[in-house]
Amino acid sequence: VQLQASGGGFVQAGASLRLSCTASEGTFDRCNIGYFRQAPGQERDFVAAIRANGASTYYGSSVKGRAIISRDNAKSTAYLQMNDLKPEDTAVYYCACDRRSYGLTTAQAMYDFWGHETLVTVSS
Repeated sequence: VQLQASGGGFVQAGASLRLSCTASEGTFDRCNIGYFRQAPGQERDFVAAIRANGASTYYGSSVKGRAIISRDNAKSTAYLQMNDLKPEDTAVYYCACDRRSYGLTTAQAMYDFWGHETLVTVSS
């Protein structure tokens, strides 16, 4: 599975962004999709995940209530809607595919396929 992340940008605090994760090859509808982010000088952290069939989602505590993850398997695309962005949301964002887990996982090691990063910068 080849994934391409897009939708990042430079925004002011309080704005919204929608990140996209599109598969160009492979069976996207077999992937649980996870979003992760890495801020400068910090480790990469879990943001959100959605099951292959879209039936369930899970969010990291830092974005819960401000983010919505969704997917359109017909378009081989997952989306991460980020609202009320804060400067601490500034990071490089990645999407990834997990085809091994039955349920959702925050464990990065379970995600075998990773997309290129997209940068989100939030100014105060």
